[in-house]
Amino acid sequence: MALRLSAHDVGNLRSDEERSERDRSESSSEEEEEDLTWDDWVSDSMAKLACKSLFDDAVLSSVAEAAEHDKTVHGFDLEQTSSRLGLDMYGRIRLINWIRKHHPTPAKVSELKGSEDFLSADEYLIPVLEDDPLLQIQPDDSEWSDEESLPTKEPSTLAEAKHTIQSLQSKLRQAQQDMADYRKFVSGRLNLAGLADSLRDSASSSSTHIAAPLRDDDSHYFQSYGENDIHAVMIQDKVRTATYASYILTHPEVFRDAIVLDVGCGTGILSLFAARAGAKRVFAVDASDIAEKAEKIVKANGFENVITVVRGKVEDITLPDGVTQVDIIVSEWMGYALLYESMLDSVLAARDRFLDKEKGIMAPSQTKMMFSLCEAGEIYKERVAFWGDVYGFDLSAMGTDVYEDAIVDVVGPDTLASDACVVKVDLYLREITTKQLDFSSPFTLVATVERRTKIHAFVLYFDTFFTATGQPVAEDTEVYIVREGDPILAEVWQIGGRPHVSRRMSTGEGLKPKPKVTSFSTGPLSTPTHWKQTLFLLRDPIVVDEGYIVQGAFKCRKSKDNSRELDVEIHYSVRESADDKEPKDIIVQTFKWRSDAKLKVHSYASPSA
Repeated sequence: MALRLSAHDVGNLRSDEERSERDRSESSSEEEEEDLTWDDWVSDSMAKLACKSLFDDAVLSSVAEAAEHDKTVHGFDLEQTSSRLGLDMYGRIRLINWIRKHHPTPAKVSELKGSEDFLSADEYLIPVLEDDPLLQIQPDDSEWSDEESLPTKEPSTLAEAKHTIQSLQSKLRQAQQDMADYRKFVSGRLNLAGLADSLRDSASSSSTHIAAPLRDDDSHYFQSYGENDIHAVMIQDKVRTATYASYILTHPEVFRDAIVLDVGCGTGILSLFAARAGAKRVFAVDASDIAEKAEKIVKANGFENVITVVRGKVEDITLPDGVTQVDIIVSEWMGYALLYESMLDSVLAARDRFLDKEKGIMAPSQTKMMFSLCEAGEIYKERVAFWGDVYGFDLSAMGTDVYEDAIVDVVGPDTLASDACVVKVDLYLREITTKQLDFSSPFTLVATVERRTKIHAFVLYFDTFFTATGQPVAEDTEVYIVREGDPILAEVWQIGGRPHVSRRMSTGEGLKPKPKVTSFSTGPLSTPTHWKQTLFLLRDPIVVDEGYIVQGAFKCRKSKDNSRELDVEIHYSVRESADDKEPKDIIVQTFKWRSDAKLKVHSYASPSA
């Protein structure tokens, strides 16, 4: 997760550290300690600092009173909850800061299991409230109780006063040391000193600074989906959003009174469609920060009694109200080249955990990875040839890396040089397993060009299918191609404003209507989607004529370094016709689909026209 701190926040932390050092230095002086009175030490005691409630705006005069307030008013016991979750000092600090930052209800906090991501996230070591007394008092400290920590009356003799002062000095020193250790721990984990300097530099230059993310397979992934821009791009992709809307809103018989699970809900748009279509309950799950906005969106649209937003990984969550089984899982899990990001793994985990084993429906129900020859001359010019002569200089070294990474871009239908073939057996979502997502698939592509053509790339895209029963589509089913001017968008929004009335189907003796299939394609024949197409640029272009055969194997697997990235290996050879017994040399080229490439794609991706 990338941690963003303002310069003001970091400055406060550093100022706190400086004040703490001064306090310890001052308290070490024996003469100053002799001069301090009983009232001085009572006012400085950690337990007597004013403390804000965890769940409302009430500010109580001590930690103990704040704890008692939360028990009495909200039914929440911080000490008991920390013990139940098995939290150490830092886990407890994270819990307090998480509550203060996100303002969950006491009931939501009581549902925590102790395995939530935030309980190990460094972000929640940063105090939400400056000098928060709750962070300085531990459950086993005597300061939790006024009666235990302080005498009930003033000391009557000098000896009693000195003893009391010495006791309070010791407790104060320990509290200060604990806070210093905590700040040292936070500073070490987050390198606050360096971050503060970077933020100052950033502020002075009026640029936006993003701290280096604490990278792992999941945190970096979920952090990228917490931003608005990526959700705007996806929602404004009319092929994607309108097809989902069309499927959900024109199948009220599927969604009426159903329990729906929306995996990776994002803004909650699919959940809203499901609620409008008559779903009884919708659980919208997302592990990124967008879940907070989704909850607000649900309330703004008046569906809070139907849609429940659940923050967390679908592999770890428990559905509220004891729900253990759902009727439909709807998710827009597809990544670039279909499998990039490995979100399908989470959808399949949700299927295995929650979907009705007999009648449950996956939406979409099926996808196909499509593979074709692509002339890609313009892409080659832009990405490679361009560097050969830049103001008379040879910068061609800049174009060499393009052969190592998959490219996401839009190519027109006129660049296709063969019919597409399926490079992976259909991904039928009711049956596919995660092990089958690493695969090797043979392919045969027959050139359809009318004249001799240089092929610079293979192109990969995917087709997506929805059925009312969740069953696989017939083999001869053709995907629906959305072209410019297609009325699907206007039809969907019209349906969205009123209940859908199914048209009566004409029948005849001996005729059985085909099941209705909703589908869309991300290929070059379709209006461009935000997925665009994935291109694998060839180091050695292929020259083909009509009827030439390009044959080989497409191998895809998760990267060993990051399970959300892909490694692709393409083996291919060329024959002039089917009569050729021996193919020409077999060529092998490898590609990586890396997260850095994904971020670059998002930076320039624009909504479909």
